[in-house]
Amino acid sequence: MSTIEQTIDVNVPLHTAYNQWTQFEEFPSFMEGVESVTQLDDRHLRWVADIGGETREWQAEIVAQEPDRRVAWRATDGKDNAGVVTFQPLDQTTTRVEVQMQWEPEGMKEKAGSMVGMDDRRVKGDLERFKDMIEQRGVESGAWRGDV
Repeated sequence: MSTIEQTIDVNVPLHTAYNQWTQFEEFPSFMEGVESVTQLDDRHLRWVADIGGETREWQAEIVAQEPDRRVAWRATDGKDNAGVVTFQPLDQTTTRVEVQMQWEPEGMKEKAGSMVGMDDRRVKGDLERFKDMIEQRGVESGAWRGDV
């Protein structure tokens, strides 16, 4: 398993950052290679992504969700991955977003890419695009604040 850890500070209040992150179907707007995310119900998502030039599909289950604190998931089929995104208020208008995830690279391309840190750079870029998007908007496009 490869492990990725990336952190970014976004200049929006905690609830704004968290609420936007719960809009899973908008992930393709800031996550490189993610073609679609379909929310099947409160706990299940269907992902389609381009990874190493190949289209991969998998289902993920939200295993923990605490409003304004964290969202944790694990794949239930397809692409093996799991992780947690945590949200920490730094002050009234700044939030630290931290991603910790593990995934299993498959095939030569993915393993080589992971060895040279391409997966870390991709997640870092995703967080930078999330920051740009939410700071430009200033408000979330929606929210789901249930506990899992």
